[in-house]
Amino acid sequence: MKRSIGAVAVLAVTGMALTACGQSSSDADTIELTITQNAIAGGKNAAAADHIANWVIPKFEAAQKAKGKTVKVKFVPSGVDDEQYKTKLSLDLKSKKGADVIDIDGIWAGEFAEAGYIKPLSEVAGAETDSWEGWSQIPEAVQGLTTYNGKKYALPIGTDGRVLYFNKTLFQKAGLPADWQPKSWQEIIDAGNKLKTAGVPTPIQINAGTAMGEATSMQGVLPLLAGAGGEIYKDGKWTGAAQPLKDALGLYQQIYGGSGLGDPKLQQEAKGRDKSFAEFADGKIGILMEGDYFWRGVVNPTDGVAKMADRDQVVGFAMIPAIQPGKGIRGQDFVSMSGGALRTVNPNSKHPKEAFELAAFTLSPEALKEETKQNVRITPRTDVNKEILTGDPLLMFISEKVLPLTAYRPPLAVYPQVSAALQEATAQVVSGKAPDQAAADYQAKLEGLVGGAGNVAS
Repeated sequence: MKRSIGAVAVLAVTGMALTACGQSSSDADTIELTITQNAIAGGKNAAAADHIANWVIPKFEAAQKAKGKTVKVKFVPSGVDDEQYKTKLSLDLKSKKGADVIDIDGIWAGEFAEAGYIKPLSEVAGAETDSWEGWSQIPEAVQGLTTYNGKKYALPIGTDGRVLYFNKTLFQKAGLPADWQPKSWQEIIDAGNKLKTAGVPTPIQINAGTAMGEATSMQGVLPLLAGAGGEIYKDGKWTGAAQPLKDALGLYQQIYGGSGLGDPKLQQEAKGRDKSFAEFADGKIGILMEGDYFWRGVVNPTDGVAKMADRDQVVGFAMIPAIQPGKGIRGQDFVSMSGGALRTVNPNSKHPKEAFELAAFTLSPEALKEETKQNVRITPRTDVNKEILTGDPLLMFISEKVLPLTAYRPPLAVYPQVSAALQEATAQVVSGKAPDQAAADYQAKLEGLVGGAGNVAS
């Protein structure tokens, strides 16, 4: 995935290496907060840095003044890669320093919670965090990103979704409808066979293998697993060689196992995903499973990496169906996967209520509309999305149709290793191994990663 935490406007309030956050000034009536983000003017995520320095800070201070509080916020820029950012946060939180309000990748939440670095919002800033007006505007599925062991640890900053893209011109050539919406995996295969008959070089492209890394998990095996009714982690156990995984790997076999529906070589090349982008834009791929980044950043007619001047006329999109209607997770007909970042309050903050107010302010309709003026993206709020996404059919489609049914990766420290093992399982199937055997090999590796068979459901 191309989206970094910074791309969803990483915000954090930091105590600037103070022994505790939110140090009060010499004037006892003034509350001082420091806001930082993984962004810097003229450098990484410059637009996000400008938004905080030039809009959020003066507006928030004025709003607090109107309530009779004197709050001073200082912006401290940063511009490092995400892993460096994570390391610094971990060290700060471990030593009870750092941010009053901190942004973390959603995938880090469980790890930070387990370590005691973050705590439920209601414990840190009070019960009023549960009655924040924004919750009523955030779909329950998106709220799931903020939740660990049944408690809300953060506010969601933004999210995304996965869909099936298809080339309407190729579909017309194959006698397929321009408003295609498959209701089962078999309907995807059927469409692929018609595209093949019509001479399309690669009818179906679903990311697989290790070269594509996390893209294989998020735009491939995890949505398929969800479509077969499985979750990679549920009720304290990891999914092993269970039927949903065998079903997902079975679909890979149908596509890449000699049927001519998919190109197995693409899955093994170092730049295979980039090549798949170029081939889709060139009219050589019929159906592609990808995230909204593909629409915004790849085939975008103005600044995409594989521009399609006729994107809005040629590229169609559909929800990812379950293996059969009603057989997806939660009994759903359609599924998706989403990523996203979170904004939370440091449990060590001296001013937790004001820190929460700052975090909530950055996610107010007014703030989000200002932030997305130059860079339209899906926000966590339905009310804002309805207003800002009206000119973008794909982003509106994801906001309205996909986010209410999406799912997220487990926010646990071992997940990246589990994900790599999943990628290897898909690579084995693409290379010719039977799905059941690839699933068994995956389970053996998984047991070694997660502490034994007792932590695996098979």
